[in-house]
Amino acid sequence: MLSAVALAVVAGIAAVIVTVVTSGRNPNATGFVPTGSSPAQDADQITTAFLQAWQTGDLGQAGRYTDHPTAARAALAAYSKDLGLKKLTATAQADTITPTGTSSTPHESVGYAISATVTAPDGAKTLRGVWKYSGSLVAYQQPNSSLWYIAWAPEVLAPNLTASTHLAAVVVAPQVASVNDASGNDLTSYGDAGLTTIAGLLQSKAPPGQGSPGLYVEIQTASNHLVQNSQAVVIPPTNIAALNTTINPQAEAAARAAVAAHTSSSMVVIQPSTGQILAVANNDGYNDFALTAKVAPGSTMKVITSTALINAGVLTASSDVACPAAYTVQGITYHNDDNESEPASTPFITDFAQSCNNAFTTQWPHLSGALARTAKDYYGLDQNWDIGITGASASYFNAPASASGSELAEEAFGQGELTASPLAMASVAATVDAGTFEQPILLPGTKQVTATALPASTDAQLKEMMQAVVTSGTAAPIGFGPGVYAKTGTADVQGEEQPNSWLIAFEPSQDVAVADLVLNAGYGAQVAGPEVKAFLGRY
Repeated sequence: MLSAVALAVVAGIAAVIVTVVTSGRNPNATGFVPTGSSPAQDADQITTAFLQAWQTGDLGQAGRYTDHPTAARAALAAYSKDLGLKKLTATAQADTITPTGTSSTPHESVGYAISATVTAPDGAKTLRGVWKYSGSLVAYQQPNSSLWYIAWAPEVLAPNLTASTHLAAVVVAPQVASVNDASGNDLTSYGDAGLTTIAGLLQSKAPPGQGSPGLYVEIQTASNHLVQNSQAVVIPPTNIAALNTTINPQAEAAARAAVAAHTSSSMVVIQPSTGQILAVANNDGYNDFALTAKVAPGSTMKVITSTALINAGVLTASSDVACPAAYTVQGITYHNDDNESEPASTPFITDFAQSCNNAFTTQWPHLSGALARTAKDYYGLDQNWDIGITGASASYFNAPASASGSELAEEAFGQGELTASPLAMASVAATVDAGTFEQPILLPGTKQVTATALPASTDAQLKEMMQAVVTSGTAAPIGFGPGVYAKTGTADVQGEEQPNSWLIAFEPSQDVAVADLVLNAGYGAQVAGPEVKAFLGRY
């Protein structure tokens, strides 16, 4: 194992012989002719000559002092490159010389001390520090000759090196001892798969600007993987004792209790005014579908579809929009659930509240490019969000910009190639509540993606439509009350016995928005809806 100072130089050791008698140097291509009066002095002289050549950068000469010049020179050059070497001080330690051969074939083990200034890039900066260590090499006299050589081996450069490993100077990110909720409670104490994963990611790599990175020297394999127990600390990182997230204990407890009603259930809670994520709750084993699910959002997508249509002036909440029982696009016929239909005189707000699909499929000619564009421009979706998990920005929603025809008609009511997570759809509800997108974040101060605010008229109509869902539409049987705005969603999935159940909602009086997803469960109003109601009741 490498150590920052593998062998301390004992105070008061004998003086090191560093003088090399020039007249005694080997006139041949390799080796060294020492002038000492004993094998120990001869070994010290060649070791000193080798180390001096190495530290002055004369790697060719250093290599020629060994019995494998080409291999030695290549290894010395790799040492310099791999460590970002800026300076090297190398000193032989005469008092460590130990004979390993015989009087007729002298071999001497010689210790040395190295002080190497190493560097490694850290973004736009470079970390620099001094790595001190001790090692040893073997010097020997060639039989029947006055020539001495350094017996070349990879560990001549540093202890424990082999032909298949190399040294590396690496930047080590600061770590976090404890990742907590907003009140200082350890996230792992909740026993939630998502929160435990978040805690692990943040513990292994602190957020930018918090703590400071360290610099290590380590031995790596040929594939640049760490050899265990080989790290030497050059500059220790400044770690963080505790890191508080935006998770609200009351919201988390309420969400955890709510999702306990069904397996494969996940919920995300957001504060619309700030984008802060107040709760991440999963009841799906080791999965974290609250953040990682990539499933069709079902009719919750109709919020975005309606936004695109209203913004374009195609219709308003009060426009008459028929919802035929069946509608065919490019040979594909879409049927409403239970073959329901609405006459041509039906206000669009009613179509929305009753979640009648073909009131939306029929609008596909007006949605070309607009559906994906609206999702991104007004709801901040379909682009990477950094929610505060270091190095783990991701997109939590996808709407193909190239969708057209039957695919676009299907996406209009939340199916087809669309994918979304509860985090994304909770943000959709939060955006309608606030009137403008506030990117969800887990760490206060995290830089947030921005989007265009919803036009005031559009936002007002969306609020009216989402309230109608609660007062007279598909969510009415849930019993939310008039202070809640919601949209149910039911997404059929091929191969599943039942559709995925969705519900998104917000309650302005509590500055809270929620998305709930229950996989393979049934209608949104029957499964996800009661979970959201349970959350709001506890929060």
